[in-house]
Amino acid sequence: MLSRIAESLFWIGRYIERADDTARILDAFLGRLLEDPWADEDGACRSLMSILGAPIPQDRRLTTGDVLELLAFDAEDPSAISGAIVAARDNARGVRETISSEMWECLNVTWHTLASRRVAAERLGPTVFLSYVRERAAVLAGLAESTMSRDDGWRFLVLGRSLERVDMTARLLSIQTHTSDEVTGWRTVLRSCGADEAFLRTHGGTFDPQRVTEFLLLDRLFPRSALHALGTAEQCLIDLAPTTERAGVTDAARRPIGQIRTRLEYADTTTLLAELPQHLGALQQTCATASAAITARYFPQSTPVTWGTVAWGGS
Repeated sequence: MLSRIAESLFWIGRYIERADDTARILDAFLGRLLEDPWADEDGACRSLMSILGAPIPQDRRLTTGDVLELLAFDAEDPSAISGAIVAARDNARGVRETISSEMWECLNVTWHTLASRRVAAERLGPTVFLSYVRERAAVLAGLAESTMSRDDGWRFLVLGRSLERVDMTARLLSIQTHTSDEVTGWRTVLRSCGADEAFLRTHGGTFDPQRVTEFLLLDRLFPRSALHALGTAEQCLIDLAPTTERAGVTDAARRPIGQIRTRLEYADTTTLLAELPQHLGALQQTCATASAAITARYFPQSTPVTWGTVAWGGS
């Protein structure tokens, strides 16, 4: 496969997952502020932007409107929801012969309706915009599942999506490490991952922080858990470059992913919550290292695009 096509598919996967997960994070963030009308809005906004690696304006107090403008509506910044959708559509336009026509139509229609959805959000509230983004991301994921052959193009798309999912799951969890341990907060984190119903079916109605952390980091069956996404990314790399190595792993992208997957899989669950900041920091660093290695191996003409870094010192 041409590196240009592989790179575009990899970033389509990352950008759509980024838009989806940023919408989930913003929805959770806005819900927390509504639940606590006495919260420090400026401090909460700065904490959220720091977690997402976004530049923080220092010349004024921040409001939820500022956060939405920077993280949801900015079409020029690929770290924002609108910017990520624009970037995904631009990449898809260059590989229309590789993706299905349904996938292209989904992305194109989503791009064309962003402006009207923003206008609706200004009248009816941001949930209108955020819910639309999540629905369209789900539609695109379903179309990819049902219309793409399981070839290298598919693997690059899933690889990008999986790496972004690991990074964003870590960021979703980090929101809770910067706030209180109230049950409502942990349930909000589950909802923002689309995991609340799956968690209830697995663990019942007790939103214990330890159980929530285990579920989002270590659950082998839930597709948005860090462990599941790491395993998917590792399998994609194995399928993209099968080897007959008898000792060690020479793939610079697969190695850190396998190391952090093993570390999580055999983690001591009794100390997981206490060591959460260290685990989240390691996950983010792994995603950055693996992305750089994938770029160097498969897209050598490109410079890897990364999120801003986060200081994981805990609350």
